[in-house]
Amino acid sequence: MYIGRFAPSPTGPLHIGSLITAVASFLDARSHGGRWQVRIEDVDTPREQPGAADSILRALEDFALYWDGPVLYQNQRLEAYREAIERLRVADHTFACACTRREIADSALPGQEGPIYPGTCRNGFQNGQPARALRVRVDSAPIGFTDRLHGCFEQDLAGEVGDFVIVRADGLMAYQLAVVVDDAAQGITHVVRGSDLLFSTPRQILLQQLLGYATPSYLHVPVAVDATGEKLSKQTYAPGIETRNLGHLACVVLDFLGQNIPPEAEHLPLEQLWTQAARQWNPQRLPQLRQRLAPDIGATSLFR
Repeated sequence: MYIGRFAPSPTGPLHIGSLITAVASFLDARSHGGRWQVRIEDVDTPREQPGAADSILRALEDFALYWDGPVLYQNQRLEAYREAIERLRVADHTFACACTRREIADSALPGQEGPIYPGTCRNGFQNGQPARALRVRVDSAPIGFTDRLHGCFEQDLAGEVGDFVIVRADGLMAYQLAVVVDDAAQGITHVVRGSDLLFSTPRQILLQQLLGYATPSYLHVPVAVDATGEKLSKQTYAPGIETRNLGHLACVVLDFLGQNIPPEAEHLPLEQLWTQAARQWNPQRLPQLRQRLAPDIGATSLFR
C-alpha cells in the first residue's frame, strides 16, 4: 500500500513553497489510492516558532488537504532516535568528533552543501578535547537511486560529503537521522518533497541500509525560488500564504507543478478540485528543474 507524507518544519507559517510540496505529495498519494500522513519536524527546537505547527495544520485544513491518521511530532520521538543511534554505535558505524566548524572549514575542501568533512576524528582525537558531535562513517562505495522525475542520481559520499553528523554539537538530533527513523516508523513507501533535498537522499539511504530499513521511492519536485534564485523559506522571509481566494491559489500551485487545471477550477469546492486533480495527476508533467521561479500569486490568468 502506498503511504506518503508531508513533513514541514514549524519555523514559520505555511508559505507558497511549502504549499507546492504539500499539494504534490497529497496528489501523488491520492492518485495511487494511498494514505497521506503529516509529520511536524520540530526536532530543531532553536529554530521553532511558537504556534507555527498549529498554524501550518490549520492552513492545510483550510486548503482541504486532509491527512490520514494522527500527526507525528518529532519532539516526541527522541527515544526512538537514541535507540537507532545506539544500534549504529554498537555496530561501529559512528564516531565522536571534537572538531569545531572553524577547524573543519580551515582544513576541508568545499562541497555542494558546505565543507567536506576531512575525517579528522575518525581514529580518535587528542585527550582533553571535548566530543562535540557524533558522525556516521562513510566509505568509498557510491550510493545511488532512481528519482521518479530526475532519473538516476549517484553520489560519492566520501568524496562529496564526508562522514556526516547525526547528533549535533548542541545535543540535538540531526535531520538526516530523524527523517530516516520516522519514515521507517510510519511505513512511508513514497517520499515526494522539494529538490533541495535531492543531495541529502544518499545519506538517508546509507542510514536506511545500516539500520536495515526499506528505502522508499523518491520524487523530488522543483522548489520555488525568488528572483535572486533563493529558495522560498522562513530563512529568506517568505510570507505566509493568504487564506483568501483559496481556489485561485490552488490553481497557481497546479500551474507551477505543470498539471492540467480543470475547467472552472477556481470556482470548484476545494475537495472536488483535489479529487479531479488527483485523477489527472501526472508526475511526468512536472518541470524537470530543480528550482523554478516562484509563481505570481496575484496573477489573474493561469490558463495556457
